[in-house]
Amino acid sequence: MNKEPTLKEIREAYERIKPYIHRTPVLTCDALNRMCDAELFFKCENFQKVGAFKTRGATNTVFSLSDEEASKGVATHSSGNHAAALSLAAQRRGIKAYVVMPKNAPMIKQNAVKGYGAEITFCEPTLKAREDTLAEVVKRTGAAFVHPYNDYRVIAGQGTAALELLEEVPDLDMVMAPVGGGGLLSGTAISVSSISPKTEVIAAEPQGADDAYRSFHSGELIPSVNPDTIADGLLTSLGDKTFPVIRKYVKDIVTVTEEGIILAMRNIWERMKIIVETSAAVPFGAILTNRIEASGKRIGIILSGGNVDLEKLPWNK
Repeated sequence: MNKEPTLKEIREAYERIKPYIHRTPVLTCDALNRMCDAELFFKCENFQKVGAFKTRGATNTVFSLSDEEASKGVATHSSGNHAAALSLAAQRRGIKAYVVMPKNAPMIKQNAVKGYGAEITFCEPTLKAREDTLAEVVKRTGAAFVHPYNDYRVIAGQGTAALELLEEVPDLDMVMAPVGGGGLLSGTAISVSSISPKTEVIAAEPQGADDAYRSFHSGELIPSVNPDTIADGLLTSLGDKTFPVIRKYVKDIVTVTEEGIILAMRNIWERMKIIVETSAAVPFGAILTNRIEASGKRIGIILSGGNVDLEKLPWNK
């Protein structure tokens, strides 16, 4: 796919991946509604295969490849969730997966990737190291590179989460998603703007990794430099495919403090009795810390994942 996906492509992606993914539930919580004076609808991608929305985009891409393209396997760089998602999709298609991971990736994510049969190459935790190491792996194997987010096939797959959300809960005032590289946000924004044009799409990002916020508000793509946040899934910069989509369809991007992220994560665990990772808690953190005006609104929130290292819970520091 060499152009921005439309709703048609997102619907096609949904039919392609439907046999391999979960249609995740949308949950509500009266306690959190009261806390925010809003009606919140949580799209629980923490219950998705591999514990994150990433399965959607990776599966769509792997099953979009021709037999010739797929014959030498697939390769990517990822801190975890995309790596696991691509590894599982490759396993399902019966092809090899090669994954470059930063050496500080959470152990739960490393173990998941190994469990799906991928070959892991570790690198320093910088984008340059990831990209350079991946280039070596692709040169050695001939595998097809599947970018974690800056790929229209991935964006189309990620857009299927919002597709399901809007089928189940119409007439939302707002849909919120976290933003790192922007694959989920781009797909979400295309789905929402096409199905429910009056619904605003708002993204939330950690204050310590605010390149998307700065890019969005300056109108220029500003790469992330030395991001510092507990939301380890949101460390990457926007891409040249995701940024234009976000500028076109997203209403606003707001930032959330580390304290706000932890507060949101803890409240979701305690009140909803479900496990979400730090990155998934960022949009709710924006509501809790009054970064957006939520009072009286019906808001859909995509909980992006639930892969947590239980030895390193943020409130135990």
